[in-house]
Amino acid sequence: MPQPEVLDQDIRALREWLRAAWQQLGDRSMTAFTRRELRNQMKQCSADLRAQLQAASQQQPAPATSSTRRTFAKPELRILT
Repeated sequence: MPQPEVLDQDIRALREWLRAAWQQLGDRSMTAFTRRELRNQMKQCSADLRAQLQAASQQQPAPATSSTRRTFAKPELRILT
């Protein structure tokens, strides 16, 4: 599997985990210790997500080089009568 697909899967998984963690954090039955541990895990997950997003942005394809870039010339106009 190519690297960009792996990064996309990792990013989706981290986002989904964070979404679920936020929902779980709203549960009133959690103890203070459990909430604190969950928030610590969320901070770590956020840092991992930031790193994955940074890696994905660096892997964006580079702009086309001048040899493959299209050049636009002025069109030749004719007057039709």
